[in-house]
Amino acid sequence: MSRRSARITGLNPSVPAMRSEPQLPLQTAYINDYAMTYTEYGQGTPLVLVHGSLCDCRYWKSQIGPLGRSFRVLAPSLRHYWPQEWNGSPFSVDQHVDDLLAFIETVGEGAAHVVGHSRGARVALEAALRQPSRVRTLTLADPGLPIPHQPADDRGGFRQRSLAMIDAGDLDAGLALFVDTVSGPDTWRRMVPWFQTMVRDNATTLRGQVSEMLNPLGREQIEKLSMPLLLIGGALSPAPYPAVLQMLSEWLPSAHKEIIVGSSHGMNLGNPRAFNNAIEQFLT
Repeated sequence: MSRRSARITGLNPSVPAMRSEPQLPLQTAYINDYAMTYTEYGQGTPLVLVHGSLCDCRYWKSQIGPLGRSFRVLAPSLRHYWPQEWNGSPFSVDQHVDDLLAFIETVGEGAAHVVGHSRGARVALEAALRQPSRVRTLTLADPGLPIPHQPADDRGGFRQRSLAMIDAGDLDAGLALFVDTVSGPDTWRRMVPWFQTMVRDNATTLRGQVSEMLNPLGREQIEKLSMPLLLIGGALSPAPYPAVLQMLSEWLPSAHKEIIVGSSHGMNLGNPRAFNNAIEQFLT
């Protein structure tokens, strides 16, 4: 099988259906010799949703049904995320970009609208830069990008500290540190049980993420984006996300921008109606 090939096998019998509305069975596509799990709902132009750190296809449960009324929504779990686990093999944005492009090429009919959140927005952005013909439109929600001339991680090495707590046997405390850093104090405690279960299921990916090396993206690269682009931020999102969104707005003056009121980094869960409306209005 070639590196860019994919084969869809339908239902994954080893994985239970998503416990959300609508009830969606998980499917499997063999992408770059990897069994990629995804969900699918609706008909029309493909719309691919790319999750961020410690998440998976279940993260989009509030988007799949509503957006599926207008689009063929596809939500993959990136390589090494639930229902798989990170096994020590290479873990990188570059691999996830390659997988995403292959997924769009085959399952996504060759070209799709792409929505990415947080680290997933970085994956979606690099996919659009690498093969713009595969990305009809690009939506970046609180993208995880470094700001030039600032340290790559100016939040006290929270990923490494979270991993150290997990290694010490305190799983929830480590995950709480990570989630509260990116979404605001006390977020983990207030999150619904299914979200906490999802994050626990993906805790092993943190080890891979801590060790990955990210190539910097400069203004001259990002300014080359020519497809319609939507920037979404949470009104309550902590640093550095508002500054990243402002930076991209300056680099891409033709991009649309929406701020989701009353929500932080997980704005698609905190205010799903506003988030979904922003995407649907942008695309239609």
